[in-house]
Amino acid sequence: MNTNKWDKSASRLLKAELAKREITYAQLQEKLAIMGIEKTATHIGAMLSRGTFSAVFFLQCLLAIGVKNLQLDDTIFEIKK
Repeated sequence: MNTNKWDKSASRLLKAELAKREITYAQLQEKLAIMGIEKTATHIGAMLSRGTFSAVFFLQCLLAIGVKNLQLDDTIFEIKK
């Protein structure tokens, strides 16, 4: 899998977790701000759209939205068997 596909997979995974919890980018921005992480909702949306964010930001988001367990599956990662 090339780098661009990994970027898109990480983005899809985070977007799926946000959707499961019905959390908007604005709500994520508020939750991150409580943790001392200053990003605008627009910036968050752009990063998720491009799939260009660090592993640290990914983990910060998961913590902010309350993810305790993460299900990794072929749908998110488009793994061909």
